[in-house]
Amino acid sequence: MLSLVIPVYRNAENLPRLFTELEQLASRLPVALEVVFVVDGSPDASIDILRSRLSGWPVRSQLLELSRNVGSFAAIAAGLAAGRGDYFAVMAADMQEPPELIVEFDRRLRSGSCDVVLGTRATRADPLLSRLGSGLFWWAYRRWVQREIPKGGVDIFGCSRQVRDEVRELKEGNSSLIGLLFWVGFRRELVAYHRRPRPSGRSAWTLTKKLRYLSDSVFNFTDLPVRLLFRIGSFGTLASIVGGAIILLAKLSGQITIPGYTATTLIVVFFGTLNCLGLGIIGGYVWRTLENTKGRPNYLIASRRDFGADGADGGSTRS
Repeated sequence: MLSLVIPVYRNAENLPRLFTELEQLASRLPVALEVVFVVDGSPDASIDILRSRLSGWPVRSQLLELSRNVGSFAAIAAGLAAGRGDYFAVMAADMQEPPELIVEFDRRLRSGSCDVVLGTRATRADPLLSRLGSGLFWWAYRRWVQREIPKGGVDIFGCSRQVRDEVRELKEGNSSLIGLLFWVGFRRELVAYHRRPRPSGRSAWTLTKKLRYLSDSVFNFTDLPVRLLFRIGSFGTLASIVGGAIILLAKLSGQITIPGYTATTLIVVFFGTLNCLGLGIIGGYVWRTLENTKGRPNYLIASRRDFGADGADGGSTRS
C-alpha cells in the first residue's frame, strides 16, 4: 500500500477538485492507496469539508486534525507517522504538482532502485516575482546549507518505510524535513516535472515562512555562520591591530596633534556591530539547542479519524 500524505491549510476552495484527482490517481495505481489528510490548524472550512466528504469516499483515508498551526513540515511529519503503507509520498493540497508524479514515485520505489524519490521543478507557472524569489532562496540554500539539493528545490517526495522510520527517529524541533531527508542519505532519484499554476486561492508559503525555513535550515544543518563570524572577527582583530599601530606611530611622531573622534567612532561602531552580529548568530544556535532540550513534540493531534476503502467511518479519537 502507498500512503499519500497531504497537509491542508487554507485549501477549502481546492478540495473538491483535489478529491476528483485523487480518485483518478487511486484507479491508476497498481497498489492500494491510503490518503492521510492533515489539517494544520486551518482557519477556513477545510476540516468540515473533509469530514463530510470522507464519510462516503471510496478511497481508504485518515483525517488528522492538529491542535494548532505548526507549519507544513511538522504536519507532513504527523501524516508520515500515521501512515500504514509500505511506501510513502507527499503531495500539496493546492495541486500545483501533477498527481502523475505519485504514480512515478510508486513505480520507482517498488522497483527497488531507490529509497527516496524527489520531485524537481523543471519549470513553474508562477508569477515572475515569485519565480525570482524562489530561485534566490534555493540558490542560497544550495550555496550555504546543502549542496545536494536540486537547483529548483524540493516540494514533493516519496520514500520507503525504512526511510520514514529513520526520519521519525530524528526528534528535532525547528528543523527542515527536506534537509533531514538529505541528511539520512540512502539511495535517491530525481524526477523532473512542470509545476502547474495554482487553480484558486493564495499560497500560504509567504516570504516570512521562506526566510524562517532558510534560517532553520542554516542553523540545523551547517556551522557556516559561526565559521564566517570567526573569520570576520579574525580579520577585524588583525585590522584593528594594524590600524592601532599606525595611529600610535603617527601619535609618537607628532603627526596627530589633536585627538580625533572619527577613528574612535568608526572602531566602536564596527566592533559593536560585529559583537551584536556574533551574539545573534550564537543565540540562534543556543535557542535551537534549548528548544530541542525541552523535548516538546513538534505537533499535537487534536483528533484522528479512520475511513475504510468503502468510505465507512472507522471511528475517531481525540488526543
